[in-house]
Amino acid sequence: MNFRRGRGRDEPEINFIPLIDVLLVILIFLMVTTTYSHFSELKINLPTAQGEQQQSRTLEIKVSVAADGEMAVNDAKLPGGDKAGLAARLKAAAAGKSDVVVVVNADAKSTHQSVITVMEAAREAGLSQLTFATQNLK
Repeated sequence: MNFRRGRGRDEPEINFIPLIDVLLVILIFLMVTTTYSHFSELKINLPTAQGEQQQSRTLEIKVSVAADGEMAVNDAKLPGGDKAGLAARLKAAAAGKSDVVVVVNADAKSTHQSVITVMEAAREAGLSQLTFATQNLK
């Protein structure tokens, strides 16, 4: 018994418009609620340390780095970024001694590159003992 006369078989339809609407709503929701990390907004609190005074006094070469990049070796000024001149001054100040300590006094607003330049110049001068001066917070 065939109760459906005159009608052929209907093809099933899939309507994609509601599916696209739902996917767009999910996409907009994810875009609005996603948090992005900004490295420029990263706040860093540097650690502090307390130490004892050094008992034996070795030869110290003090290298000062100003905020504008200008440098000084034992109060003798150098132009900023002159790594070759800084290495020559460090080598002359060491006077061939091996137990020389280079003390880097860098301004808090000096660039990272200027401190790295001091470290590279000390390495070129054959000085491997470096330390960084800080202030005591009281």
